[in-house]
Amino acid sequence: MKVPFVDLHAQYLTIKPEIDAAIARVIAESSYIRGPHVDAFEQAWAKTLGMKHCVSCANGTDALYIAMRGLGLKPGDEVITTAHSWISTTETITQAGGRVVFCDTDDETFTIDARQVESKVTPRTVGIIPVHLYGQPCDMDAIMAIARKHKLWVIEDCAQAHLSRYKGRLTGTFGHAATFSFYPGKNLGAYGDAGCLVTNDDQLADWCATYARHGGKGEHVMEGINSRLDGLQAAILNVKLPHLAAWTEARRAVAAQYDQRLKGVGDLRLPGIGPDRDHVYHLYVIRTERRDALKKHLGDAGIATVLNYPKALPFYPAYAYLGHKPQDFPVAYAHQSRILSLPIYPELSDEMLGYVTEAIKGFFAGDGRTS
Repeated sequence: MKVPFVDLHAQYLTIKPEIDAAIARVIAESSYIRGPHVDAFEQAWAKTLGMKHCVSCANGTDALYIAMRGLGLKPGDEVITTAHSWISTTETITQAGGRVVFCDTDDETFTIDARQVESKVTPRTVGIIPVHLYGQPCDMDAIMAIARKHKLWVIEDCAQAHLSRYKGRLTGTFGHAATFSFYPGKNLGAYGDAGCLVTNDDQLADWCATYARHGGKGEHVMEGINSRLDGLQAAILNVKLPHLAAWTEARRAVAAQYDQRLKGVGDLRLPGIGPDRDHVYHLYVIRTERRDALKKHLGDAGIATVLNYPKALPFYPAYAYLGHKPQDFPVAYAHQSRILSLPIYPELSDEMLGYVTEAIKGFFAGDGRTS
């Protein structure tokens, strides 16, 4: 049996008539850039989150950059964020003129350790970017309290956390702004790059929309950038959005089966969930001291796995200039050699899930000791 890490074609087949019709409409209307499909998605996504504004853009990375520019990030300003994320979170801080300040992660949830954030605040700190990593919310009460105390802005990086909740409230609704990626593999994914930012701040939304569209069409009030959601991707997202809640529950059901079938197996540590948090399982990440051997064993069995992410951000060459050492971020450093993401998606069959879990059990029972 072959078990892919994610199967986007299987998802497409479940909604094929809707997707094909949406694509045909875009082509018939030639509504390729901006247009009615984009407007409809911006309105629908803002309504889904209960936010006033959704500003669509080309991808989730641009969304972070645009939001920071809109919040007035200046050269030398410091922004605190997690040591464990995809590099979009931090490269955009630098590109927008700021300086990255890393914070270690919580051992149970992989998210930024809110207990350590305040110790990173200096007179140059202007903002915090918590990342709801793998689909689990950060401790937003603690983060927002720190932000209020020190008069900092907060941008929630929700690239992996569509419809996740903290204390019953949707992530993306706590900070001054939040950014989303609709990369194809995300819980709500387009068929190419796509992203947005959301905010309740009228002035910020207007600035960001203007900046993302060349500083204003017709009357360029500023020098902007070209970061637009195209009509084809918006039309696809409009089809997918009504299915998102059901797909989220299906992901949770797969995760629950993993939890049940893998409990007590070997030295596995299964994903922990923090208090008052609803995980949406963009990724299901286990930990084991024998990660590399297990990954090879599963690969040999036709089971695809991924390392999300193979290095904590401070230890990449891109951040060598900061001079960090493993002891600066002991939790994130320890995780990088132990984490392994298992296949998880709504269409994962019980047969495939059983095959994955039995292969893992076989490895720890001894079948994989020479792998």
